[in-house]
Amino acid sequence: MTSSLLPDFRGSSLQTLGYQIGIALTWLAIVGLLAEAAKRFGKAENEVIRKVVHIGTGNVILIAWWLKIPLWVGVSASILFSAIALLSYYMPILPNINGIGRKSFGTFFYAVSIGVLVAWFWSINLPQYAALGILVMTWGDGLAALIGKRFGRHVYKLWDMQKSWEGSLTMALVSYAVSLLILIGTIGNIWQVWLISLVVALVATGLEAFSKFGIDNLTVPIGSAAISFFLSQLLLP
Repeated sequence: MTSSLLPDFRGSSLQTLGYQIGIALTWLAIVGLLAEAAKRFGKAENEVIRKVVHIGTGNVILIAWWLKIPLWVGVSASILFSAIALLSYYMPILPNINGIGRKSFGTFFYAVSIGVLVAWFWSINLPQYAALGILVMTWGDGLAALIGKRFGRHVYKLWDMQKSWEGSLTMALVSYAVSLLILIGTIGNIWQVWLISLVVALVATGLEAFSKFGIDNLTVPIGSAAISFFLSQLLLP
């Protein structure tokens, strides 16, 4: 199903393309500079900086949607940043993102998930589902980690991973809010949207809790987007 609010993704002139890419790169550069400033002058912990970058960079999906960045640009950028992320595990390319003191391929999976969702939903002119999946991961996981680290008092363990109920509750609430805002904005304020958002929130929280080695950066966005899309096809008139 489509919405009149959605842009038409059928290419653009070279001048417009340069404008689109320039704005996206400017946003990413601002996020990187803020992270570096927080590290140098604010003396923020590495995990906090990583999550700030995680949240900041994820919002580029909104810029891509708003500016109607072509599918091939989004997929190409995903491939490029996936390759950089892999190299960064062996070279000090992204120290502010990967310096977390544990084995994780989260940055790589993050870049891959953006490419997969752009390829899927840009191609069928339903970019809101790509944005939903990425932002559930961006804001849900990012804030869950920060809240859990700062306020997590009720701890539970899954396999060898330590989680907190405060962090998981944050993941659920933020995922619900993100899904609700995007679906109401593109579909409308109907009961199906509230139900779909609830299911997305519960599934995303479960995927985040049970994931190891940063795989949640792949399973959460793709799972959230897929569930919201298929339930929308099933439940909406």
